[in-house]
Amino acid sequence: MTATVDTTVTSTATSTNPVLRVAPASPAAAVAHFGASLAFHADVSDVASALAAGGDLGFVVLDSRSTASWDQGHVPGAIHLPTALVPEQAEQLLDRSVPVVTYCWGPGCNGATRAALALAELGFQVKEMLGGFEYWVREGFAYETWEGGGRRAADPLTAPVEAADCGC
Repeated sequence: MTATVDTTVTSTATSTNPVLRVAPASPAAAVAHFGASLAFHADVSDVASALAAGGDLGFVVLDSRSTASWDQGHVPGAIHLPTALVPEQAEQLLDRSVPVVTYCWGPGCNGATRAALALAELGFQVKEMLGGFEYWVREGFAYETWEGGGRRAADPLTAPVEAADCGC
């Protein structure tokens, strides 16, 4: 006797499983969504890898935080342009033909999103760096401050401690 396994997803009205309360998107919708997400976002590991490789990055990194925040620490080589100043200063500081990767404090801050929106409205190609400066530091990447450089050990909850690559 062979057992059959029911692989259907119950309707949203009857499902008690919180994960499947709303059914997953179709594969085609998932391709569109996740493809778009990657067009709009970069993660700190990819940005760090590109910076470490040197040469022409093909993009610039923009820190959209305040001057006090910038002084406290920022990604090496980043351009400082607070979100509120993007509309009036972006064209003097950035080349419209070079994509921009924005970042702010971290996942709880939408300053990089607002800066990315302002840049896109001005005609710039833009991505947002997921995790912001918080995850840059938590993953153990070097940073600069007004006093010089710094680096902290990688947080084992956010980055591999013994490996150069997380495997994502």
